[in-house]
Amino acid sequence: MLDATLLPALLSLLTVARSGSVAAAARLQHRTSSAISQQVRKLERHVGVKLLERAGRGVRLTAAGEAALPGILKLGAETEALFAHLGELSGRPPATLRVAVSDYLGRALLVPVLRELLDEKTALRFEIATTHSREAVRLVERGEVDCAVVTGQQAPPGIEAQHLFDQPFAWVGPRRSVGRLALTQRLAREPLLRLGAESQGRRLLEDYLLRERIQPVSTIDVPSVSLLLAYVSGGLGVGLVPALALAELGRAERARYDAEAAAVPALSVTLIHRAGFRRGAAAERFAARLIAEGGRAGARLEAGAGASPARRAARRSSRRTPGTAARPARPGGASRPR
Repeated sequence: MLDATLLPALLSLLTVARSGSVAAAARLQHRTSSAISQQVRKLERHVGVKLLERAGRGVRLTAAGEAALPGILKLGAETEALFAHLGELSGRPPATLRVAVSDYLGRALLVPVLRELLDEKTALRFEIATTHSREAVRLVERGEVDCAVVTGQQAPPGIEAQHLFDQPFAWVGPRRSVGRLALTQRLAREPLLRLGAESQGRRLLEDYLLRERIQPVSTIDVPSVSLLLAYVSGGLGVGLVPALALAELGRAERARYDAEAAAVPALSVTLIHRAGFRRGAAAERFAARLIAEGGRAGARLEAGAGASPARRAARRSSRRTPGTAARPARPGGASRPR
């Protein structure tokens, strides 16, 4: 028979594994470090195996702890889903929906979905974490968020994924009315704007520069697509951005930019989530609306691309480049504004 007193110990172990230290787990559970340690030791005595070990200033799971973690994660997800369902049945507010997303995808996908749900008075509370895709995957794995919208990432084992659309990329720079050059040629005299080192856009950028043997004159590192576009809007820098970020700009905003298709592979945008996430009615409604919004975003990019010269140029360049993905880059809404 299950010893119900061990359930808090399982929760403590899960929180330590996710946060990386006993002290961090104590803060998350609003308890003392001593109380957390006692719970984990209680569980270890019961099962007769060591589950945590020292690692520098923190702790990590032992081999036995790693082997048990998927089951503990599943139990945690099932428990959260159960309480969310019970809350809906009782009429009380549901559990908070936690979502990780990059800034431009939040603007393009989350804003219309959440606004629509709020207008319908859907019983939904949410917390949005703005971060790049690789960190978003880690947040889902550790259980710190329920779901994430990510670019160019494969779902880890135990995490479910739903494809939303394919994301092309584009070069963007300040509008120049005289002496027009290709944006990549302007890198010989204008600063290169780079996204964060762990972002997929940065990886595509560095691969392209290495392949084309381009050495930028100067660099400006920015943490988000929005800040990159703010630099360009202010008249400084050339950067590689997701085409959807440009497609979402208004006509007056686009008039401040020169933009052209980038000969880099398109990346898949997906919704990833923990098992059991979509069992609550409100969470299921959110996911369904988000998937539909992703489909509309992909359709807008396809419609904007059409058969433009920039699209054909991107396809030719992609075919010439060894080792690139079979799917050619698509400029989406990234054609040069009129």
